[in-house]
Amino acid sequence: MPTYQYQCKSCGGDLEVVQKFSDPSLTVCPECSGELRKVFNAVGVVFKGSGFYKTDSRSSGSAGSKKKESATTAPAAKSDASSSSPAKADKVA
Repeated sequence: MPTYQYQCKSCGGDLEVVQKFSDPSLTVCPECSGELRKVFNAVGVVFKGSGFYKTDSRSSGSAGSKKKESATTAPAAKSDASSSSPAKADKVA
């Protein structure tokens, strides 16, 4: 069951209560009978497992470097094809 924190608007007192999700929220302060309001706190986040650190994200042979290699080989293939056609023209002439 979750623990809820309340604060009294009249006396400023804090109160922590363990309640079910289905239980209604408290509205009356047990000390001064003033009005209570629910306090929401920040939640701590913990990342577990691999892939959350810079050293875990990629290896030396990552996909980014493979893309760079294929991009450099593709223009070279075009230049080879273009140089081979004028060479054939030279042989014919």
